[in-house]
Amino acid sequence: MRQRLFITAVTAFLPGLLLAPLYIRQVKRLALGQQIREEGPQKHLKKAGTPTMGGVIFLLASLPATFLFAPKSTELYLVLLLMLGNGLIGFIDDYLGVVRKQSLGLRARDKLFGQTIIVMLFYLGWRTLGASTEVMIPFTDYVLDLGVLYLPFLLFFILGFTNAVNLTDGVDGLAAGTAILTILAYMLIAVLQQQWGLAYFAAAMIGAVFAFLMYNLHPARVFMGDVGSLALGGVLPGLAVLTKTELYLLIIGGIFVIETLSVIIQVIVFQSTGKRVFRMSPLHHHYELGGYSEWSVVSGFWACAFVLAVLGLWQLGAL
Repeated sequence: MRQRLFITAVTAFLPGLLLAPLYIRQVKRLALGQQIREEGPQKHLKKAGTPTMGGVIFLLASLPATFLFAPKSTELYLVLLLMLGNGLIGFIDDYLGVVRKQSLGLRARDKLFGQTIIVMLFYLGWRTLGASTEVMIPFTDYVLDLGVLYLPFLLFFILGFTNAVNLTDGVDGLAAGTAILTILAYMLIAVLQQQWGLAYFAAAMIGAVFAFLMYNLHPARVFMGDVGSLALGGVLPGLAVLTKTELYLLIIGGIFVIETLSVIIQVIVFQSTGKRVFRMSPLHHHYELGGYSEWSVVSGFWACAFVLAVLGLWQLGAL
């Protein structure tokens, strides 16, 4: 089984490794580079023109390995729905911003509407599984049955995490590396639950995103764009819901939670007092402006992500 999971990851990694330079070359030829916002760290301005929408690389690389090795199941199709549905919204957003030169891309309300439709479709499929509306509370033995409140919880949970990954994608390699660690934890959970469709899907995603990361490390030769960050943002809560470890994702994927909280805190405090808690949000920019190099920030956040993933697995009794 371990060997088969490894082969699945390699089967996604190798096409991704080959596809990335071809994709980068084509995007450069078409002059479809990233636009850098002036309100961000000034040293990021030199990244303008870097090929973007690179999430297409790991999406394309992951699918053949998934369908080749993963047993077909409703759970597999549901997580693919979240990944590809959110990836499509991200692709449209990137296309409008990069190709059509509409600086803001999709309007926030249009993006939210599309994501809500995807979650509702996911919920309808999830109901066919007869899954419980109970959620386990981390660090306790308590289980809370949300009943009819599970749907609004699901909307808030999936939409929140999808956009949390999008917020984290602001420094070379940060979102991709953190996502790999989080998906690796969920691959282990799926194996322990004998949900083989999810386990092999997770293995394929790890291989494909790792191949992308080879070209996304600082200095990045390609950015994942919204097509990548929203797709990954759909995968993580999807795996959590389908393994019935919803609230444990707040620990296992804690870096994404911390990044989002830093934005919320910054906005609330600034609007209330006119003062800033952080030099800039999300949190990774705070450390950049404090003099830390991009690699120092990314490696530090990866280390924290690893510790949080281990903590979450330990709490679940998976270690």
